[in-house]
Amino acid sequence: RVSDLSLFLALILYHLNWSYNDYAGLACGTVAGHLLECAGQVTGRYFADPGRKDVSGLARLGFPFADVDQKGVVEIGKVKGSGGRIDERTCAEQLLYEVHDPSCYITPDCVLDVTDVHFETTGQNRVRVVGARARARTETHKVSVGYHDGYIGMGEISYAGINSVARARLAGEVVADRLKMCGFVYENFRTELIGMESLHGKMETQLEPYEVRLRVVGRSALRRAVEAIGLEVETLYKNGPAGGAGATQVVRELFAVQSVLLPRQLVNPSVRVGQLT
Repeated sequence: RVSDLSLFLALILYHLNWSYNDYAGLACGTVAGHLLECAGQVTGRYFADPGRKDVSGLARLGFPFADVDQKGVVEIGKVKGSGGRIDERTCAEQLLYEVHDPSCYITPDCVLDVTDVHFETTGQNRVRVVGARARARTETHKVSVGYHDGYIGMGEISYAGINSVARARLAGEVVADRLKMCGFVYENFRTELIGMESLHGKMETQLEPYEVRLRVVGRSALRRAVEAIGLEVETLYKNGPAGGAGATQVVRELFAVQSVLLPRQLVNPSVRVGQLT
């Protein structure tokens, strides 16, 4: 795949006639590209948190643009009248997005250091970016390798009312026992209550909700094994705890991605320009 921010960097280097060996220019273009690459994230999408970080007009969110001048000054803005917001907080969050080491953000074109980056508000929904530095690129390319990784099967069912959590937990135990009795084995298998433990696990102190949804999910190399998950969840209607409703089942083929490093000299880039018919 192509690096997202490199698409912006290429335009900036070409338009301003900057050298690919100009580290100040690479830093400028790379930090601009990184702030723009996820579009609406820097204008408030993925930032919004009602009552804590309010963003107005999300339904008509404006996408960002960058003004870059010959001196390397970058200003991030958006179209007037569009929804969302651009300020130092939205820019700071996007600056650190997917960055494990702010002093060593590895890109195909350079290694970016954003530890000294700071933002200056220059107007409404206008922010200047200052302080990015770059050094020489690495000798490898990151390559995303896709491969077939079996199948995932999932079944869900809801329980509501008094003691709904206990009934949902019992339902999950029944499904797990039934699948084991049938001889199915899974590389990964879990039961979880959506809204209580599906993302961060169980909390020590937590009020029980009035309604809850059970999810049972497993991964296997055998399609038949994952198909059985949804079928067993559906049988809970008549053969499980009281009051189950809204059962659904999904089976999908799984293609996983593994990131590897490839020596740069083994990659021969080429460009083909043609017309689609």
